[in-house]
Amino acid sequence: MKHTISSLIILISLGVFAQNNTEVYLCDIDLVYGGLDVFNFQNISNDAGYDSQPSFSGNDKVFFAGNNNGQTDIALYTISEKVKTWYNSPTDGGEYSPILIPNGGTKVSAVRLDPDGLQRLYTYEWASKNSSELIEGLQVAYYEFYDSNTIVASVLHGDNLDLVISNLKEKINDTILANSGRSIHKIINSKSMSYTVLNEEKNQDLYVLDMEPRESFFICQLPIGIQDYTWLSDTQILIGSGSKLFIYDTFLNSKWVEVADLSKYKINEITRLSVSANGKKLALVAEPN
Repeated sequence: MKHTISSLIILISLGVFAQNNTEVYLCDIDLVYGGLDVFNFQNISNDAGYDSQPSFSGNDKVFFAGNNNGQTDIALYTISEKVKTWYNSPTDGGEYSPILIPNGGTKVSAVRLDPDGLQRLYTYEWASKNSSELIEGLQVAYYEFYDSNTIVASVLHGDNLDLVISNLKEKINDTILANSGRSIHKIINSKSMSYTVLNEEKNQDLYVLDMEPRESFFICQLPIGIQDYTWLSDTQILIGSGSKLFIYDTFLNSKWVEVADLSKYKINEITRLSVSANGKKLALVAEPN
């Protein structure tokens, strides 16, 4: 029974139960006065089942966790070719949160959840059966690279998540705080990362972590029930709620402002978001209506 409960906690941490029928959508975006212009909206996963956790590689490629005949594998969508391919050779487990490793060539990292409940961060190479554990001994749930040698991650610790900074070269894992959330990002054009923490009201507080002195400071609280966000710039934070998009500008406003309504695309329950390197494309996860 103890093993079953542990596996259940791990699955919940990855959001598999929370999002059973989700799709990954891609669109062009343009900031306009008073809002966000969204166009060329398309479904790039186009598969019944769980598709989620998109991340851009430059401006032309999107990685995501995709449903591959009941197995969750690393999907790669090439925008210029409008083609979806499967990046890794199937393993016994499922792959989640794929990210191209900085300065790693074609190597991609992903969280692997094995049938026995083991959860680790692995590296994969294109169309290869080779994979290797990236951080030994840590049950990584969510993560982001600061650089090719440094990862900030939410790591399973009992029933909760701890925020951990890992130095891959020296194999040092430094726990920063407890009760961290699932949305971790490197802030555009800065030397900082951002993360969320569950507050006393059970909502997510957003913090910025300056990686040089490793000091954190509070930015804002995410709206009730929201766990995911991304950065449009070094001052603008983007979230989705229902079928709408909202922006919080750390310089101009102290509130969330609605900038786009995507209900005409027949989607709902927007969650994870990712913006291309040039800020012109947005990938988002939502449930089709």
